[in-house]
Amino acid sequence: MDTTKEPKVVTLKPIEATPSTFKEYGQVIEASPDGDEFGPHDAQLDLSHGIPRFYIMHLENRPLKFSNITHHASVTQCLGSIGGHVWYLGVAKSSIVDSNAIKDDTGKKIVQSPSGHPYVPPAIEDVQVFKVAGSKFLKLNRGTWHAGPLFKAETMDFYNLELSNTNVIDHTRHNFKKANGVLFLIDE
Repeated sequence: MDTTKEPKVVTLKPIEATPSTFKEYGQVIEASPDGDEFGPHDAQLDLSHGIPRFYIMHLENRPLKFSNITHHASVTQCLGSIGGHVWYLGVAKSSIVDSNAIKDDTGKKIVQSPSGHPYVPPAIEDVQVFKVAGSKFLKLNRGTWHAGPLFKAETMDFYNLELSNTNVIDHTRHNFKKANGVLFLIDE
């Protein structure tokens, strides 16, 4: 791909993140009454591959555009804005494969992640953008591709639950600009 050319801009209209609209990528977790017992409305977490890390992530200047998208193969991740402010997340379904084949069952090429697992790069047409507003957070399924959080404000703080070394040993990135000549722009 010629990276000297201006990338093609793909404009995406965000979808409101609800339990039904986001179910292919993870869960939308909303407030529940104190004393409720654990159930399917709670985040179904997989933190079994390391030490959990729960922290406040401070982000600056994250405008509504992206060309990089990331996934984590070993952990579910939870993100939520402090204060319930509006934010956006680009996503694509997990494309981790459990095979050593050269191509998956659709004929797409399988790539080896620097983290060691095989996956199929996400397709441009598979990328969706979700708008998250209010006091809720997103739990991403293991392997869900994600870009963001993105937002209109200058800075925002987010709750983030992942593993203590997620961004060191479990961070697979796809660069749509380099690989596909594409930049995504959120139409909001």
